[in-house]
Amino acid sequence: MEKMEHIILESENNERIDKIISTMNAEWSRSQVQQWIKDGHVKVNGKQIKANYKCTINDQIVIDIPEPEILDVQAEEMNLDIYYEDGDVLVVNKPKGMVVHPAPGHLTGTLVNGLMAHCKDLSGINGVLRPGIVHRIDKDTSGLLMVAKNDMAHEGLVNQLVDKSVTRKYFAIVHGNVPHDYGTIDAPIGRDPNDRQRMTVVDNGKHAVTHFRVLERFNQYTFIECELETGRTHQIRVHMKYIGFPLVGDPKYGPRKTLSIGGQALHAGILGFIHPRTKQYIEFEAPLPEEFEKLLIELKR
Repeated sequence: MEKMEHIILESENNERIDKIISTMNAEWSRSQVQQWIKDGHVKVNGKQIKANYKCTINDQIVIDIPEPEILDVQAEEMNLDIYYEDGDVLVVNKPKGMVVHPAPGHLTGTLVNGLMAHCKDLSGINGVLRPGIVHRIDKDTSGLLMVAKNDMAHEGLVNQLVDKSVTRKYFAIVHGNVPHDYGTIDAPIGRDPNDRQRMTVVDNGKHAVTHFRVLERFNQYTFIECELETGRTHQIRVHMKYIGFPLVGDPKYGPRKTLSIGGQALHAGILGFIHPRTKQYIEFEAPLPEEFEKLLIELKR
């Protein structure tokens, strides 16, 4: 059972305990948290409490996160855009709007559902909800993902992510005119203490590095390529906002007045890695989605 601790901040003073905990992880529903509290998995200052407990600054919350229930995730026939497949790995181009893996309360329509119908053999290392998933991209980010079809491949691909040897290049459109042709953002990322569903640059965050280069400048926007050295949650979105150039269409980190593209203008276009069995480097490139291309054309006018 995983344990998580949290000290109540000034911004959380007088907030309900169930509300605070449910914002710590986007996959935790409030009703799920309330059940944890009822079952005694949550303590405040060493004591069990009720879901309507109002927190006080410096309260110490300890959560014993229960093991996830074994859920019945069904295979669903989908028209997946498969770029490569063999007995060990698979590379798929995920469309914008598709969630990568199921979560309690959202068990259908995900990439995992489609993968389960496409191939019967996926690595089980990440459990029933995330079979074969080595890394992921946000729902409204399109692009390439590598998937493991057995545990050997899974461990090999994860080790490459840890070693920072996987090539992951993204294309993005940002607000503003980026002045430098090239740049590196080296700034730690962690949860926003004022909004637990957002990430931000914080001193005690996890090491995060993004390299970028300008591909084309427009009057009020810039088309860039970003290469990930690390893979933190929302890394490119957070880093570009941090240096003053938030992504176009980003509902969480961008300005309210933005161009319409149905989510952030971000595409995982290039993916390269060493095949875990053959030890040969392979690389794939997926073209920009149609709506991304149309937006670039409009900006050039």
